[in-house]
Amino acid sequence: MVKSSVLGFPRIGALRDLKKANEAYWGDKISRADLLAEGKRLRLAHWKIQKDAGVDIIPSNDFAFYDHVLDHIQLFNAVPERYTSQKLDTLDEYFAMGRGHQKGGVDVPALEMVKWFDSNYHYVKPTLKDNQTFSLAKDPKPVREFLEAKQAGFHTRPVLLGPVSFLALGKADRGSSVDPITLLDKLVPVYVELLKALKAAGADSVQIDEPILVFDLKPEIKNAFKPAYEAIGALGSAAPSIVIATYFGDIAHNLDVLPAFSNLHGLHIDLVRSPEQLQAVIKQLGPKQILSAGVIDGRNIWKNNFQKSIELVQTAVEALGEDRVIVATSSSLLHVPHTLASEKKLPAEVFNWFSFAVEKCHDVSVLARAVTNPDSVRAELDANAATMKSRAESTRTNDPKVKERQAKVTPEMHNRQTPFEQRYAQQKKHLNLPLFPTTTIGSFPQTQQIRIQRNKFTKGEITTQQYDDFIKKEIEYAIQIQDELDLDVYVHGEPERNDMVQYFGERLEGYVFTTHAWVQSYGSRCVRPPIIVGDISRPAPMTVKESKYAASISKKPMKGMLTGPVTCLRWSFPRDDVHQSVQCQQLALALRDEVVDLEKNGIYVIQVDEPALREGLPLRKGSERDAYLRWAVDSFKLSTAGVEDSTQIHSHFCYSEFQDFFHAIAALDADVLSIENSKSDAKLLKVFIDEAYPRHIGPGVYDIHSPRVPVEDEFKQRIQEMLQYLRPEQLWINPDCGLKTRKWDEVKGALTHMVNAAKYFREQYKS
Repeated sequence: MVKSSVLGFPRIGALRDLKKANEAYWGDKISRADLLAEGKRLRLAHWKIQKDAGVDIIPSNDFAFYDHVLDHIQLFNAVPERYTSQKLDTLDEYFAMGRGHQKGGVDVPALEMVKWFDSNYHYVKPTLKDNQTFSLAKDPKPVREFLEAKQAGFHTRPVLLGPVSFLALGKADRGSSVDPITLLDKLVPVYVELLKALKAAGADSVQIDEPILVFDLKPEIKNAFKPAYEAIGALGSAAPSIVIATYFGDIAHNLDVLPAFSNLHGLHIDLVRSPEQLQAVIKQLGPKQILSAGVIDGRNIWKNNFQKSIELVQTAVEALGEDRVIVATSSSLLHVPHTLASEKKLPAEVFNWFSFAVEKCHDVSVLARAVTNPDSVRAELDANAATMKSRAESTRTNDPKVKERQAKVTPEMHNRQTPFEQRYAQQKKHLNLPLFPTTTIGSFPQTQQIRIQRNKFTKGEITTQQYDDFIKKEIEYAIQIQDELDLDVYVHGEPERNDMVQYFGERLEGYVFTTHAWVQSYGSRCVRPPIIVGDISRPAPMTVKESKYAASISKKPMKGMLTGPVTCLRWSFPRDDVHQSVQCQQLALALRDEVVDLEKNGIYVIQVDEPALREGLPLRKGSERDAYLRWAVDSFKLSTAGVEDSTQIHSHFCYSEFQDFFHAIAALDADVLSIENSKSDAKLLKVFIDEAYPRHIGPGVYDIHSPRVPVEDEFKQRIQEMLQYLRPEQLWINPDCGLKTRKWDEVKGALTHMVNAAKYFREQYKS
């Protein structure tokens, strides 16, 4: 009989319960015991949801208070000494690594945080030293949560991040030169100890995630799999059976590592992203090994096409037999919202097209039963077929005018009028900027008062005029603060914006929106991605009113703030029936109109953010990656190239390890790039020298994700480091990212120190 499986469930709860609890704990409003109790409540509720849906194999240890990779750092006692030396409570030490700690005489920054493969989730990088040791934490979390589930009547499959992926996704700490993968011999014995403890606790199966198998692996990493899993396999019956899980891509190019898994019970593959790998994987499996077929999309919200998925799973069943096939989600459901049942305002037609985490649990159970006995779920299959037909035939998805405009796009529309050197001469004269110009990335704190007023406006409790007047006052306050700080290029602060993608989606045709479909981005930060359901167009200006007003009361140049086409696409749930390049070009044309309108209304610095450009990069090098970069770069250029030379185009990238596709960053032809840099040990800056980058750069000088306020000397040290790589006339001074999640006292303190540091170097280099 075909079984069903979920690789992981969202942690945050139906109403962002975990976010609220974490932030209450950080604000000293609830106790440690209260927070731990809320975590347990959520875990029990999520296990029950999956069991009630009929899921056969339910995960445990997929819950994390901040991040699952951070959990493993603490699990293996791989916490850097700068945190252990502070003698913090274990939970506070954990949060200090995730978000920094500046309290009670302790002042430590957070560890580096980067995107999880090509998703919008962020993980905390394992940060290792030359003489690194590992040991298993007392009361290890995977064992504790397995026993917690067992006591409540749920028999779960614990989830671990595999040893090779844990090390390959890590880095050497400052002052160390260790290649993390060389630490494998020290780490594997800890996994062995953990697996024995799980077996003793009653676990009969463990899911070990090795997602790096989808990459083009360096030989030293690829060769690490054999010794790691031979050591694990040597446990035999002393360990649970092991299912290796991969996701987000094809592993056919790394199948040669599989024979090394001497105790491998099964393999999970992502058949949503790469259905073409199925036959190659089937051929590689041993005579008793099972296949976990990931056919329910863990990354998007569209209802599964049962007919297509059944056909795919039947192919596996015919080759392996029913007892050797599991129907599963393609990846953890971490990346989708909690439940569709919370959505009361979606149009009825599109509501029926979607499936969130709770619904996907039901879907995976139905599919498993459908493969074994279709008649047992005939009503569900017929309803699903009707949904597929309804969506395919809907007039909501197609706009002939949009398609007509796309057909008229020419190559010339992607290029600025003159090269950078010529247009920058005009910009310098027009904007009158000093050396080391200072600015921010865009947003200022979204205070409780802002959220209250936005909520009142949304509910119709205040009029449009009242809301507009409130937003004007918030803009005036942001300008006043920037006057006091003496920044050089201002922003209006974005008080009217709920989210950098949602705000634009709400003003574009082709989108629909949810009310409770939150997804974890990092820690307590949750986003509510809009959903692209049809062709996209801009019916009216989206940001001109606020930017024009801000410019009218500003002493310095005002920067217009837009989210770029690639990021609007990537941070939405995109259509799965049209290629993403088509959707991205539609977004670019809409944004092009906005850029031109901003310029017409006196905004001569315009930032078009593309933090998701790296995120969308196909995980393997080759033709697919080349094609993506072509249409992604063209979309950005199409959106920005309609302005005069004297208008300065900025773009922002956060957590972008773009060394391996720097040619595409350069090809964007933005006048100024701002990048995350404060936790990257200046590693991103070297590429600007190597590639002789000619334009201007604003490497972030402090981490905005942490509440700590760096002292002025930290800023000076950062700028001094940057000047080892960049020319003074190239360098802009700015934070890592927008400041919406911070408090005003933190912002004022940090920016005061930042501006003072910039002025110090301005004086040093004034000649």
